[in-house]
Amino acid sequence: MIDIAIKKSIAGFELQAEFTVPATGVTAIFGRSGAGKTSLVNSIAGLVRPDAGHIRIDDRVFFDHEAGINLPIEARGVGYVFQDSRLFPHLSVRGNLTYGRRRTRRPLRITDDAVIEVLGLAALLARKPHHLSGGERQRVALGRALLAQPRLLLLDEPLASLDAPRKAEVLPYIERLVEEFKLPALYVSHAIDELTRLADHVVIINDGLTVACGSLTEIMSKPEYAPLIGRFEAGAVLECTVHAHDPSFQMTNLAFADGYLQVPLIDLPPGTPIRARLRARDVAISLSNPNELSITNRLFGTVQSMTVREATYVDVAIALGHTTVRALITRESASRLKLAAGVKVWALIKAVALDSRAVGFNRRIRADDISVT
Repeated sequence: MIDIAIKKSIAGFELQAEFTVPATGVTAIFGRSGAGKTSLVNSIAGLVRPDAGHIRIDDRVFFDHEAGINLPIEARGVGYVFQDSRLFPHLSVRGNLTYGRRRTRRPLRITDDAVIEVLGLAALLARKPHHLSGGERQRVALGRALLAQPRLLLLDEPLASLDAPRKAEVLPYIERLVEEFKLPALYVSHAIDELTRLADHVVIINDGLTVACGSLTEIMSKPEYAPLIGRFEAGAVLECTVHAHDPSFQMTNLAFADGYLQVPLIDLPPGTPIRARLRARDVAISLSNPNELSITNRLFGTVQSMTVREATYVDVAIALGHTTVRALITRESASRLKLAAGVKVWALIKAVALDSRAVGFNRRIRADDISVT
């Protein structure tokens, strides 16, 4: 387990982070700029010493104020990847990669060849950093961190400096390396699409305080976290599998626990597990199943709860069975439809809302994946 409970005062800013998450997979540290995310991971890395509390990774204590324990950076076994790659400009890609390995005394579990293969670096080894794209530099930084043989990987907004195409280039590599090397990772970000792609668990930090901790699907489906996630970004994440393709219309059917979704064609074979993010703003509500309508995704459910957002909007949670989706509608619409807990409704989602930013990426297969029959 990753067990964090620390307090730190930094130039008038108070960080009080407390959470426990599994030491497996990816845990996203999510929050707006200035929330305290970087101060938290710097404390875990050993770059910042907390004023109180403890930092424990499984049976290893990094920091314990009461016991007087504060391991130095080099003894923590942490691989740190920053927003900018921070490569050594005078070294080649190969030289940057091997730098981390040369400075560790830990057993070599992760080999040069494995890192080069997983991160697709073979063609870049002789180049200097100034001859690399931003995405390539970040891949090299990831490789250097891995070759330091870390027990824990810290990724502090590693895609923040990249444009959209370069982000799309690097994300699959991060996903693959976590699965390939079985490393627990703390991934700092304020981008919902990155969380949806990578995270198993989410910790939300706001104004220095931990305000939520849980699985990605749990956190994303709760209306009370919408103000922190973003009014127009919040919604639900569905665990799906590719069910079938319709090449004639360039569409794919996804199966999930309570039905099917039709989305633009995905180049993945049937049975592949993926995620679909349904933003509440993209979900409409009907009291009946409309036939003469272009929207093909129609999910039958029951209004579970209604949460007023500001003066205009209502966040409606709709239980489909095992799954909950959300719709953000106006208060006028909710009043006109006479919505209330227990009312039967149809949730309507346009297929075009489920584009490549919301669905279509390959997920890691995990034992707790939802089985769809």
